Amino acid sequence: MTVLVTGAAGFIGYHTCLRLLARGERVVGIDDLNPYYDVRLKETRLARLQQDPGFTFCKADIADREAMAKVARSNKDIDRYINLAAQAGVRHSLVAPHDYTRANIEGLLVMLELARHSGRCRHFVYASSSSVYGANTKLPFSVDDRVDTPISIYAATKRAGELMSHSYSHLFRLPTTGLRFFTVYGPWGRPDMAAYLFAKAILAGEPINVFNNGDMQRDFTYIDDIVSGVVGVLDNPAADDGVAPPYRLYNIGNNNSEQLMDFIGLIETALGKKATYKFEPMQPGDVKETYADISAIQRDVGFAPTTPITVGIPRFIEWFKQFHGL
Repeated sequence: MTVLVTGAAGFIGYHTCLRLLARGERVVGIDDLNPYYDVRLKETRLARLQQDPGFTFCKADIADREAMAKVARSNKDIDRYINLAAQAGVRHSLVAPHDYTRANIEGLLVMLELARHSGRCRHFVYASSSSVYGANTKLPFSVDDRVDTPISIYAATKRAGELMSHSYSHLFRLPTTGLRFFTVYGPWGRPDMAAYLFAKAILAGEPINVFNNGDMQRDFTYIDDIVSGVVGVLDNPAADDGVAPPYRLYNIGNNNSEQLMDFIGLIETALGKKATYKFEPMQPGDVKETYADISAIQRDVGFAPTTPITVGIPRFIEWFKQFHGL
């Protein structure tokens, strides 16, 4: 049978496809290769995936119902879905909110409908975000916490996706699992994320923007650990007892909140070059600290992240230098 992975040319999608292919799965990858960041990086990831005969690529926008119906007609053996396609970025959602409702709400709805009407879907796994915790102050963030105070459009669309997925599990008994990703980093990472931005600026001799004057903490999670969680969850759908909807929601993080300045210090050490800091106030839509309670995914799936930032950052910098020929 086959796994459909949307956002296949994206950071998490690329690594997830690699892991599935390595264990012998057939993978259909979907991506619209939108220019939110340098498309050449997406194309390079995609070219590597296409070297595997088990991988089939379809360029399509998941919010395009006709295009996705065509994918389904051409791949009738799809029985599992991993929906990672999304419009990412908290700050960008302040200036382009319609991009978020299209990808994160309408796109998810199209995929849920595709899975529902296929008659073969064993599990529908989708990307949510730690941003849904919004103005919550209780730490660590637990999936049992209320999440009705989003502070960005991005977070609001991700929460809407969780609610829609619950409805599909309730109404149509579709097994769905949402994954609230905490700050993901590592090789092949997105250029708009902290590790990449900092490394690029430091090597160019440019100042790095450090928000909230450096007083921030993040649950930085290495990509290999994230993918282990995604695949582990895929293999363990909620059982349908005919009463409760077959629906789950998990935090997927490192279960450790790191100081931003420590994170930057590791990048400086790995590069062998000090940064010039430009301290800035907190940005609209941002939060001071994230910290994942991962007890639920540990209990149900055996998820156990193993990569501290002292290991993950040097690995990222090694890839960064190789990719940019430095």
